[in-house]
Amino acid sequence: MSATSFDLIVIGTGIAGLAAAKVAAQKGLRTATAEQLLFGGLVVNINELDGEIEGSGTDYASNLMMETSDLGVESINETVSGLSKSGDTITVTTDGGTHTARAVIIASGARLKRLGVPGEAEFEHRGVSQCADCDGPMYQGEDVVVVGGGDSALQEALVLAHFCKRVHLVHRGAKFSARQTYIDAVAAQPAIETHWNTVVEAIEGDDMVRKVRINSGGTSSELATSGFFAYVGLAPNAEFVPADIARDKRGGLTTNDTLQTSLTGVFAAGVVRAGCGGNLIDAKNDGEKAGAAAAKFLGK
Repeated sequence: MSATSFDLIVIGTGIAGLAAAKVAAQKGLRTATAEQLLFGGLVVNINELDGEIEGSGTDYASNLMMETSDLGVESINETVSGLSKSGDTITVTTDGGTHTARAVIIASGARLKRLGVPGEAEFEHRGVSQCADCDGPMYQGEDVVVVGGGDSALQEALVLAHFCKRVHLVHRGAKFSARQTYIDAVAAQPAIETHWNTVVEAIEGDDMVRKVRINSGGTSSELATSGFFAYVGLAPNAEFVPADIARDKRGGLTTNDTLQTSLTGVFAAGVVRAGCGGNLIDAKNDGEKAGAAAAKFLGK
């Protein structure tokens, strides 16, 4: 079992975590990042970024990762399972050992929520996907179903429309919550068919997804489909965080103006934090702010 000590440990290497580690290292803190999965978070699934930051998600994350490495940030390639504090020392427990620091930034991000309908888990990787950029070409000329009404759902529907014969966009409401540019683009895309006030009841098939059962106004029907993509919000990755650290109703960690949580010396940044915007620039800004705040907390 390994045991190491740092000024700061950043949990998570999505954009918020990498941005935080970069600023902290620039300010002279001995910094480490803890992450079992590949760096970059959800952004690496996006081939073409749309917003203030341009390019591909993978390229942007890779450049940021190289910058932190050049600054001497150490990588702990382990799964974080717990967090505790004794005096001025914070202990991060992983599947590989324990690591201590004087401050911690939780930037563990969030995962896409599941609908929880029959067939969703059973057909994962057999027609159920959560990455249109990755899997869209597999459905060339076929019909797919996208669920949701926010930015992510409409963005992914637009990506899939470049490959698929028909994209069924299923939304439980009567209007989208996405930004107007995406709404206009969906309305102008003939390959996308929107199903308003409709919910998914089940995903069915044999060796692969073959159809989705939907319900609109109490009437059930079926959509023949080869692929199923749900984008119905994010769930914060905060299971390892002590229960007494304050959260909002969705489970996001609440912070003060310096992004410090209710546990002194523990900060939060990115979509794991309550109140963080959902755009890439928000994650970057959050990370930089948390990195600077942690450095100030430690006298740097």
